[in-house]
Amino acid sequence: MILRTAIVSRNAALDAITPLLNSGFLRVYSGAMPATPETAASGTLLAELVFNATAFGAAAAGVATANAITQDASANNTGVAGYVRLLKSDGTTAIFDGDATATGGGGFAELNSTSISAGAAVQCTAMTITLPM
Repeated sequence: MILRTAIVSRNAALDAITPLLNSGFLRVYSGAMPATPETAASGTLLAELVFNATAFGAAAAGVATANAITQDASANNTGVAGYVRLLKSDGTTAIFDGDATATGGGGFAELNSTSISAGAAVQCTAMTITLPM
């Protein structure tokens, strides 16, 4: 079976999903990403960043781009970022898991560095969510 989704549909879906992250959290973990966002987080929590009250701009061409994300001024632990988990503002409901790379690395979440030191600032420099055709 083949199914292709129109851009207008992808934009509508993103514009319905991304508000779930308004004032939510981006948590950076070491280790391997769990099988699904419903699976308990694995690895060590390295840092926790906060989404703005409006986490993402309106989707265009099937892509939603994150608005500025408040950095974690003092990372929780030392380690290498393996993945990120995006949660609602309740801090418990996971919405997405994604890979983490350094800025320019093309990961779901691009961080100022994937080598994180406890007490150091951690920034997310870019994040987009793309729905496939």
